[in-house]
Amino acid sequence: MSRQQILEAAAQIFSQKGYHATSMQDIANSVDLKKASLYHHISSKQEILLALLDQALDLVIAQVNEALSIDAPYPEKLRRAMRTYLETLAANRELSAVLLFEYRSLESQGFRQHSIRRDRFERLWRDQIQSGVEAGVFQCHAPAQVARALLGMMNWTITWYRPEGPSSPQEIADQYAGMLINGLLTREVVV
Repeated sequence: MSRQQILEAAAQIFSQKGYHATSMQDIANSVDLKKASLYHHISSKQEILLALLDQALDLVIAQVNEALSIDAPYPEKLRRAMRTYLETLAANRELSAVLLFEYRSLESQGFRQHSIRRDRFERLWRDQIQSGVEAGVFQCHAPAQVARALLGMMNWTITWYRPEGPSSPQEIADQYAGMLINGLLTREVVV
């Protein structure tokens, strides 16, 4: 049994039952271990939660950074980053649910540690918007607020998105990007 297998099982259970309703026994049962044996791999449920949150943020940071690294106009870079983020959330639904809903279950030390990574992720979006403002492409007085609104809109998608539904993550991202980017563009810019 690997640590990663334990984390994947925990993500599945946390996403279904929630962090607080999940016991270490639930996790041990899901990976066919005795509870005592589970503690040879993991010291606590908090350790599991923090590891999952770190894993999720590392994944989305890497994916969004890659999308933002393309040489393209600001609106296109933002659209691609939004597509990439929603695709990543949809492809990793259980891990995404833990990232977006269970971080509140962290105890103070873990929460402070997690907040550093979460703020780094938010800063990617804020900096992209700010760069567009500085280039005269976007108009916005509060890039941090716009970044939070953008993330809130995209994050909430996992509560209602269904793979068998009428729209793909890319189509949803394009709809969101159209609303957001059209609202940000200066009047002189035409896309």
